[in-house]
Amino acid sequence: MNAPLTEEHASLRRVATLVARGLPPSAVFSAVVGEAAGILGADFAGMSRYEPDGSQTVVAAWPPDRVHVRMGTRLPMYEGANVARMVLESKRPARIDDWSAETGPVAESVQRLGVRSSVAAPIEVAGRLWGVAIVDSCEGPLAPDTEARLQSFTELTATAVANSDAREELGRLAQEQSALRRVATLVARGLLPGEGLLVVAEEAGRLLDAEIVHMVRYDSDDALTVVASWSDGDLHMAVGTHLTLDDQSTAGQVLRTGQPARVDDYRTISGPIAQALRDLGIRSTVGCPIVVDGQTWGAMIVASVKPDPQPPQTEARMTQFTELVATAIANEASRDALAASRARIVTAGDQARQRIERNLHDGAQQRLVSLGLVLRAAEAQAPPELREVLGEAVGSVGQIVAELQEISRGLHPAALSSGGGLEAALGALARRSAVPAELDLRVDRRLPEPVEVALYYIVSEALTNAAKHAGASHVAISAFERDGVVELVVRDDGAGGADPAAGSGLIGLRDRVEAIGGRIEVDSPPGAGTALHVTLPA
Repeated sequence: MNAPLTEEHASLRRVATLVARGLPPSAVFSAVVGEAAGILGADFAGMSRYEPDGSQTVVAAWPPDRVHVRMGTRLPMYEGANVARMVLESKRPARIDDWSAETGPVAESVQRLGVRSSVAAPIEVAGRLWGVAIVDSCEGPLAPDTEARLQSFTELTATAVANSDAREELGRLAQEQSALRRVATLVARGLLPGEGLLVVAEEAGRLLDAEIVHMVRYDSDDALTVVASWSDGDLHMAVGTHLTLDDQSTAGQVLRTGQPARVDDYRTISGPIAQALRDLGIRSTVGCPIVVDGQTWGAMIVASVKPDPQPPQTEARMTQFTELVATAIANEASRDALAASRARIVTAGDQARQRIERNLHDGAQQRLVSLGLVLRAAEAQAPPELREVLGEAVGSVGQIVAELQEISRGLHPAALSSGGGLEAALGALARRSAVPAELDLRVDRRLPEPVEVALYYIVSEALTNAAKHAGASHVAISAFERDGVVELVVRDDGAGGADPAAGSGLIGLRDRVEAIGGRIEVDSPPGAGTALHVTLPA
């Protein structure tokens, strides 16, 4: 017997209250099938979710002490009499009033339970068919209005699913934005690409609930290299893995089309990449291009070992990561180009100064020295009244030669060019310094010329500043090489307060240091002296 209408309203209110409280969908599903069975006079009730492959998954069953199919069971859409299939095909309620006259796997199953009739109603969420609710009776045909009354419960179910989907979507968006912010921070700080690509791969993998993420760079039209990889276990390819491309793989499709691509089952295709992925147990992949300056630089590819394909929104969610990676790669290329340009300018300037220094030494300076010798000889043979004048001329020539030597030392460190090396050049600076300077040099080999020249000019500038601006009484210079890097520290005991941004020679030094991949830091608190800390690649 069906329950009175007021009891039905109370039952629907109880379910609606659960929905309004935001309980998990599983709790609402169980409540719906229980309440519907009680109100509609059913002996059994169940609820299933339709899957993309045409199967169904049981999400609730009643009564709990006589469950005829367990929750979570995935069932094929059997042929023959089947109210779940009838609803899937028509998207309308369906019924079978006499199972004894029906055949097929479902008919055999319900006949064993003693079921005589069944009514099913669709569950529609946001305009799509989400699942089905079914009630069964062992006593005869269910009432003619059962379909309409059952749909009152399925509508509440749909609301619960929609609310849950909305909460999950909000949570997903929050996680997505958080992950993207972390990646964007890496980009802004210049920590991508390089090792930062591993961070991006992991962020994308965890956000997309993917088991494996590979990031690849296209080396040519027929080859790629893995530049970053991540997985929860040890399923991913090693960084540096080199593979030959094929048209059927996701990576091959991305390169060929410049668009996102997917392979839902690698068992159906051939090729070196397909075989490599099968060896890892991978069943499906989705890839998105990394486009830099209008060219497909590489791709991000997420992979799964599960039999189900990747969700349809995977491509769109991946695109946000690949765009950030592309920005990072473009920024890195711009930085490399800028560094190369600066290096060329510094090198050209050094070469020009070296030519001028050589011309002064070999040309004007040598001629002046020769002139001085001629004047000295003339002085020795001249009458007394001319000797004083010639002596003054000889002295003037000597002063000019000394001035030219000082100028040439400022143009280019001759000690480096003549083979004396860094120790001789820095030693000469320390000896000529107006402030007593102590040198501790622990570099036992010749360094690349740009590095030696940079070290020379840094020390020269620091000694000049210590004498002219800091009022220092002592300067300590130390340099050593370790792990392929030269470190230089120049420290004085002067007034401190040096500001590199105030237009001092430190700005030019910073350009020179950064042009060859180094770094310079100035520590100059007022009243506590100034220290230059420099690191350069050796």
